[in-house]
Amino acid sequence: MSSSWIQRWGALLSLSLLLGGCQGGLRPVNSVNQQLNRIGSSGSPSLAGGWLALIANRAGARAQVQLIDLQRGAPVPLMGLNRADSLPISVAVDQQGERLALVRQRDDRSELVLYRRSIQAAQLLPIEPAGVPQRVSLSADGRVIAVQVSRGGFWQVDLLELP
Repeated sequence: MSSSWIQRWGALLSLSLLLGGCQGGLRPVNSVNQQLNRIGSSGSPSLAGGWLALIANRAGARAQVQLIDLQRGAPVPLMGLNRADSLPISVAVDQQGERLALVRQRDDRSELVLYRRSIQAAQLLPIEPAGVPQRVSLSADGRVIAVQVSRGGFWQVDLLELP
């Protein structure tokens, strides 16, 4: 046998063992998955610490931001966040479940919003220079927002520091 054949065989064996090991390590979180199935269709997930934020679409109802406490496997109320006149597009949560960043469509414009659970308040965040926000991400400590913005036909990412 040639040494190149042995090297290829060893590489193939290593790759198959690596891939096989990955397959056995994945396990669904059944209690949370059952809760998510009850919510209905959902998307734009953001996972941080013990929190999962997502946009849920129940049949016949408008889309809403949902926050799931993964320790309890239960949704958390978000008083003052979900408005009848807006459509959520993207959501992110910090690791404490205190701050949520949201891009929503309202009155034919996109808005960037910061929601603080402890005071149940949503605050519009200005984007300078002006642009159309599309996707949002939040740092683990909730102090920095990364937002994808369209300006002049180009996509850009802005980082915004929060107080």
